[in-house]
Amino acid sequence: MQIYLLKNIQVVNEGQISAADVLIKNGRIEKVLPQISLHDKNVTEINGEGRYLLPGAIDDQVHFREPGLTHKATIYTESKAAVAGGVTSFMEMPNTVPPAFTQELLEQKYEIGRNTSLANYSFFMGTSNDNADEVLKVNDKKNEVCGIKIFMGSSTGNLLVDNALTLEKIFSESEVLIATHCEDERIIKRNLERLTAEKSTTGGLTASDHPLIRDEEACFESSFYAIQIAKKYNTRLHILHISTARELQLFSNMLPLTEKRITAEVCVHHLHFTSDDYARLGNQIKCNPAIKAPDNREGLWKALLDDRLDVIATDHAPHAWAEKNEPYLKAHAGLPLVQHSLLLMLHYYKLGKISLEKIVQKMSHAVADCFQIKERGYIREGYQADLVIVDLNQTSTVSKENILYKCGWSPLEGFTFPAAITHTFVNVRLVYACPAPGGKN
Repeated sequence: MQIYLLKNIQVVNEGQISAADVLIKNGRIEKVLPQISLHDKNVTEINGEGRYLLPGAIDDQVHFREPGLTHKATIYTESKAAVAGGVTSFMEMPNTVPPAFTQELLEQKYEIGRNTSLANYSFFMGTSNDNADEVLKVNDKKNEVCGIKIFMGSSTGNLLVDNALTLEKIFSESEVLIATHCEDERIIKRNLERLTAEKSTTGGLTASDHPLIRDEEACFESSFYAIQIAKKYNTRLHILHISTARELQLFSNMLPLTEKRITAEVCVHHLHFTSDDYARLGNQIKCNPAIKAPDNREGLWKALLDDRLDVIATDHAPHAWAEKNEPYLKAHAGLPLVQHSLLLMLHYYKLGKISLEKIVQKMSHAVADCFQIKERGYIREGYQADLVIVDLNQTSTVSKENILYKCGWSPLEGFTFPAAITHTFVNVRLVYACPAPGGKN
C-alpha cells in the first residue's frame, strides 16, 4: 500500500480551514499535524501549497444503470467519472433491469461493485406494491445496505408504490432508512391530461411544460403524505431531491442532524438550473422531479444554508443522447452530473453563495451522519483516507473530450468552473490525478 504525505495544504474539515501536513497510509489518515517530517523512500510527497484538502464527497443518490442498461452507463464508467469529480462514495438506486426487488438481485449489484467500482459503494433495496416481505429482509443487513428506496411517483418499470397497505407495512416495520421519491401520481396525470388538451392545436407539449405537469403541488402533497406516515411510526425517512420552495415548510432545523428522524436532500441541478433554462437546453434538463421556476431555486438555497435541507446530491441519471432527443413525451428523464457536482458547488463558493466549510458539511459530513457511515466523510486521524485535493487557482471547462460518463454528454458542456480536482484518494489509493499546469506535483 502506497504512503502519501500531503505537505502544507489547507484542510477543510468540521467548520474550519487550517494549514496542515497529512500523512495517509494503510488505507487510513494516520496523522494531521501542523508539520510532519519523514525520511522514507516509500513515501510519495505531494506539495499542497495553494491547494485545499476536502473529505471525499458522498453522493447518496445515483443511477449507474448496471445491470441491464449498460448502453447508458456501468458501475465502472460512472464510478470513474465520480472519482474524477471528487466523489469517493456513492449510493445507487434500484431501478435497473431487472430492478433490485429481491435479496439475490441486490447481492448481484454488490458483486458488480466489488469487481468494478473505483469508489466506495452501497445499493438501495427496491420496492414494488407486492414485495414488502422481501424488502424487509434488509433489516438483517442494516450495516450493509444504505436503505430502502420507495418511488411514490412515476418511475421506470413497476417501481411505483401507491398501495397504502404496502406503504404502511414498510414504514411500520423497517429498521433501516427509507428514501423516497415524492411526486403525486394523480396530480401529474391530471396536469398532463389538461395541458395535452390545451396544446393539441399549438404544436403539442415541449420540455418547458415539464414543470407544469410535475408541479409544486404534486411534490408537496406526496412529501406531506410520506412525512405523515413516517411520523405515525417514527420511521427514519429521507426525502430525496426536494425541488420546491413550498415543501421546505415540512422540514426543520431545530435539531442536530444526528437527532433528526426526517431529513431532506437537495440536488445540484435544482440549485443551478431554473425553468428559464428549458428554452436553451430542452430535454437535456428534463428530470423528475422537474426543474421549476426561479423562486424555487432561491428557496432551496436559503433552506440549504439554514440547514432545513441536510445534504447535497446529484441524482446522476445518464441516458443515451438519442434517448434525450426524442420528442418531449418520449424523451427519458434524468441528467448526468456526478463528475461535476463538487466543481459546481465550488463555482458557487467563488460567487460568494456558500462557504467551503458548508460545501464539505453538506456533501461529506452530513451524508456520513445521515446514513451512519462509519469512519468516512471527515478528515480525522484513524478514518478511511477518502480525500480530494482541489485547486481554486485553476479552471476546468466541460467538453466532450473530458466527459467520462459513458453517455458522453452533459448539460454543463461549455461551462467553465473556477476550480479543478487535482487528486482523489479512495481508501488511500490514488484513483485520480490531474497535476496542475507547470508540473507542480
